[in-house]
Amino acid sequence: MSKLKVTYVKSSIGYRQRQKDTVRSLGLRRLNQTVIHDDTPVVRGMVDAVRHLVQTESVEE
Repeated sequence: MSKLKVTYVKSSIGYRQRQKDTVRSLGLRRLNQTVIHDDTPVVRGMVDAVRHLVQTESVEE
């Protein structure tokens, strides 16, 4: 299964609470922090909801 590398690149200050919660649920707490998740439809949906705040990259195992 492929993985997604998600990097927090823009602050969520000034955005709706729902978007802040989505960033937090992805495991991102600080700017420029990177986490790796399984590439599932659930994670893709969360990333898509905050695509203006994060940068994604596909990673093969």
